[in-house]
Amino acid sequence: MWSLHCSVCTYSQPDGTKLASLCPDCSQPLLVRYAAPVPKSAITGDASLWRYGAALPLLAGERAVTLGEGMTPLIELPHLAAEIGVRRLWVKDEGINPTASFKARGLMMAVTRAKALGLSGVCVPTAGNAGIALAAYAAAAGLPCRIYAPETTPPPILGSIRAFGADLQLLPGHIGDAGKATLTFARESGFFNVATVREPYRVEGMKTMGYEVAEQLGWRLPDAIVYPTGGGEGTIGIWKAIGEMLDWGWLPRETPRPRMIIAQAAGCSPLVRAFRAGEEKATPWEDPTTHASGLRVPGPLGDRLTLRTLRESGGEAEAVSEDAIRSGTFLLASKSGIDAAPEGGAALEAARQLVAAGRLSRDAEVVVFNTGSGASYRW
Repeated sequence: MWSLHCSVCTYSQPDGTKLASLCPDCSQPLLVRYAAPVPKSAITGDASLWRYGAALPLLAGERAVTLGEGMTPLIELPHLAAEIGVRRLWVKDEGINPTASFKARGLMMAVTRAKALGLSGVCVPTAGNAGIALAAYAAAAGLPCRIYAPETTPPPILGSIRAFGADLQLLPGHIGDAGKATLTFARESGFFNVATVREPYRVEGMKTMGYEVAEQLGWRLPDAIVYPTGGGEGTIGIWKAIGEMLDWGWLPRETPRPRMIIAQAAGCSPLVRAFRAGEEKATPWEDPTTHASGLRVPGPLGDRLTLRTLRESGGEAEAVSEDAIRSGTFLLASKSGIDAAPEGGAALEAARQLVAAGRLSRDAEVVVFNTGSGASYRW
């Protein structure tokens, strides 16, 4: 069994199976906490994230809404390690998930809980990939779904959302504007808003990336994890998984934790700015611009949690220019065969910049995340 706890204040909800959004006391994200340690022996099953099902918020006998997500490749690339300037480099390729991005993990979990709770429908604001994932998993669950997206969202992503039968609403502006429209619609319709960290279960799906990295490395951790970060749920989830693995004995307690490093676009980097200023929360970015649509999140709700993760891990935050994102994306794709999304290119370039600046050791073992498929951005 699990309970819900506020990530900022002392609020808790002992029965975690009930519908929950943000903390009713301080409006900050809630996180799942398990009543007892999950033993490592509970990791069973095939090569999907469901081998970690004992560490996910499901009730006995409850059926998950799944399309076979997770257990994506972790590929070591020695020639890219040499080019970036680190001792060892792996790329975790999330683009081969169902719906072509890491968002499949979190939206799977949110839709599974929505279906179990008998909700009338689900809705979300999206910069792209979350919309595809929610549309697909809502279709698999038989749930009505409405998605709000900026008009500037890449056309292949919009086409995929429509193909899964979602009610797609396009708006001028950015994801923050889509978020406001989603809030209004949710209040009027009774649909549940599953926006990033607005409910506690997307992070639970995302944390499985951390479990997988450890298992794929032979139950150890790298020195650093570089993650392209818009809303923050991937970074938050991986850090939560690392804490759980250490607390539950999946890893020796003396195992050093990796430095968590986020990459953002220079044209929309509220978390980088807040981190460098030593702030606990981020000020929304004015006029956000980047072709890496997953990074065009000017006011992330998960800002406090993400910044806390960086500081607890001794991590870093790096902004990457549009030209550098393009060159990093081409470098990753052309030197690995991975169909890299621009967010993945931003992460690779952030690692290169940090090494060049002396802020990431040349002796480091580094995992870089490519969070989606480049095919979603080409038209």
